[in-house]
Amino acid sequence: MADPIVALLGDKVQGKDGEVQVSSLRKEGVLGLYFSAHWCPPCRRFTPQLAEWYGKFKKTSNGDKFEIVFVSSDRSEEDCEGYYKDMPWLVLPFSLRAKKEELGKKYQVNGIPTLVFIDSQTGDEITTKARAIVGEDPEGTKFPWK
Repeated sequence: MADPIVALLGDKVQGKDGEVQVSSLRKEGVLGLYFSAHWCPPCRRFTPQLAEWYGKFKKTSNGDKFEIVFVSSDRSEEDCEGYYKDMPWLVLPFSLRAKKEELGKKYQVNGIPTLVFIDSQTGDEITTKARAIVGEDPEGTKFPWK
């Protein structure tokens, strides 16, 4: 059986310390897909809030069951890389524009910033309104938000 997360994201995403095999993200838990861009003022306001929430959540007992992948809507790879410097999570390689489009269609992303939570084993949608979770569940106590 094909790995549904690899089918969604491709074989590798980029981390702060190099490439990460997408198959390693397929474990019990939640994967966040963060659709954003540096040119978007609401995105630039939300990204620091999300980064703070992410940092706190990663320290909880469920932190190892959660990851975020930034899906850039930037206009260039340089813009994407510059914006990603402020993010503590993973990034879908900018060159995978077709994957970005597929993800946007699959999860009905109509604007940014959008944070989608999916089951990290199946790729099934948990919520396309995960931005609200950042404000409504600041400690992440309602994990896995299903």
